[in-house]
This record gives sequence, C-alpha cells and structure tokens, in this order.
Amino acid sequence: MIKSRSVLQKIIGLSWPLIILIIIMASIGFAILYSAAEGSFYPWASKQMIRFAAFFPVMILIAIIDIRIWFKAAYIIYFIVLMALVFTELFGTTSMGATRWISVGPFNVQPSELMKVCLVFALAHYFHNISPVNVGRVTYLIPPLIMVALPAGLILKQPDLGTTLIMIAVAGAVFFAAGVKVWKFVLVIVAGIVSTPFLWMHLHDYQKKRVFGFLDPEGDPMGTGYNILQSKIAIGSGGFSGKGFLQGTQSQLSFLPEKQTDFIFTMLTEEFGFIGGITVIALYAIILAYGIFIAAISKNHFGRLMAVGITSILFFHVFINIAMVMGMIPVVGAPLPLLSYGGTIMMTILLAFGLLLNVSLHSEETFGR
Repeated sequence: MIKSRSVLQKIIGLSWPLIILIIIMASIGFAILYSAAEGSFYPWASKQMIRFAAFFPVMILIAIIDIRIWFKAAYIIYFIVLMALVFTELFGTTSMGATRWISVGPFNVQPSELMKVCLVFALAHYFHNISPVNVGRVTYLIPPLIMVALPAGLILKQPDLGTTLIMIAVAGAVFFAAGVKVWKFVLVIVAGIVSTPFLWMHLHDYQKKRVFGFLDPEGDPMGTGYNILQSKIAIGSGGFSGKGFLQGTQSQLSFLPEKQTDFIFTMLTEEFGFIGGITVIALYAIILAYGIFIAAISKNHFGRLMAVGITSILFFHVFINIAMVMGMIPVVGAPLPLLSYGGTIMMTILLAFGLLLNVSLHSEETFGR
C-alpha cells in the first residue's frame, strides 16, 4: 500500500498527457459540430461543450477516489444500472421503433451505454477474486457469463444489436485478460458461426436491410444504401487535404445523414481529407496505447482488468464507427467517442476515462478481496 496522498497531490499525480489528449479530441468534436450546424454553435456544439464542461470535473473526481472504494462498489453499481435497463424495458421512451432511453428530469439517459462500463466494473471485481487456476474451470465462468447475458438480453430486446455486440466484445477482452484460454473463445466463435442461420431469422427487418445495404448499396441507392453511398462520396471528395472548414458540400447541403452523430468522421474527412482523418485516428491510437500501458503497469488485478475493459470500449467504438462509415461493415449505431454528438455517450466516455485515470493513479496499490 502506498502512502496516503492529499487531494492536491492526487490531482498533480494524474496522467495529464492523457487528459490533454482527451481535451484535444473533444475540441475537435466541438469544431466539427460547429461546422455541421453551418457555422453555428447552436444546436449541437454549444450543448456538447456544456456536457463536456459538466462531466470533466466528475471525471477528475472519479480519478482521485481510492480505487478500493470502486472495487467495493462494483457489484452495487452494476446492479443499479441493470435495474435501469429493466426500467427502460418497462417504462422507457420509444423513438424510431427502439426503447432505449429513460427520462431523468429534463434529460434522456441511455442505460445501455452506461452498462458497458458497469459490466467492466463487475467482471474486474469477479476475476480479481478468482485464482488463475480456477479461471480455467468452466464452473467458475458461469457467474461472469450470467453477468454478460442479463444486460445483453435486455439491450438486444430494445432492440440495439450494435451496443449488444460491442458489450459482448468488451466482455470478451476482459475474459481474455483474466486468463481464459483461447480455445474457449474459438469454441464460442464456432458456435456463433453455426448458429448464424438461426440468428438471421430472428433479426428485425431493418437490421436485415442494413446487411443488404452493406452488401449491395447501389441496389437501393435512395433507400438502404443511401447512408453508406453518401458517406463514401463525402470521404472520397475530401481527397488528401479536404475541401476546407465549413466547405464540405455533402454535409453542408444535407446530403450526408446523421452528420452530427454516427457519420461525424465522414464530415471530418470531407472537410480535412486524408490528413484530418489519419490525424484523428493517430490521436485515438495514442489514447489506446496509454490505456494498454496503464493496464500493463497496474499492480492490482482489478485495476488491470478495468484498464483493459475501458480501453476495449474505446477501441471497439472507434473501429466500428470508422469501418462503418467507410462501408467496411454494415451500418450500426456506434458513436465516435468525444466527437459524436450525444449526452449519454459523452457522459459515459468521460466516466470511463475517469476510471482509467484512477487505475493509473493507483497503479502501485495492491489489495485483496
């Protein structure tokens, strides 16, 4: 156990290069949202800036709280958010055929986004208490699999296939980091491939249309293929250096759909080209490298698994969003962290970064159950 530190010492001891990277990425998001509104802070950039300013101090607060407190609270927090998912199923707000939000005063909160972080919490707590020998035993994997299955089933029913798949992938990363053997993952993947026909039959019509739109976007250019075709046109027209800030034709003339959320990377590359796109990807890569480094230096298993899980959340969001807008995978709802407009995703990602900073700050801490 390291010597107790004052609040000021903890704040000074935070990973400030990572914090600066977070601020830079959020600032890029503000600029793109300003452009998306045709040179206006209203309605997106101003709200996004307010949200960032509101949750940034919360991120710092989460970072400086003793990591053992988060360890003890992990199951409680997981259960609260799980109950929020149940509440969403029963009383949630429905929009565009999906029931994903609950009203908290004047705000709409999406518990499924929070569950990604809370699931990492719970899994890290569980595996922290399991010896490496027992991790290899199937009976010890049943409780964490139930932890994954319960929220996954509720989120899938909303329906939200994209969030469900990201959450399962993040859980898989935590399982792997905890020491689960590779052959078990291979077995699950093979089982998933074999069950593909069954899963296909139970997909919603709009989900099947997204797959068809991915395979043949030109087959229905004004319907299922519209989003991805417009995205490809915008990315391609940006060229090497882009058309310039506020000069993107596909986005400014409203051909590009959801330019402030799922397709914000498309808008960025249209205005700033390959240079802008690769710069943002490089910044994300540096943040991911920080996450991996923090996981590697953590001397407690809970912190190590937390860092792996949070880094995985960021990785899968970035990978899926960018691959989606480039037409490499079907269109799914996966916002780009710190760039895409949205209150819940901004809150969730800053809370996650707070925990990552917490692991870094307490990397020397060792504790038992």
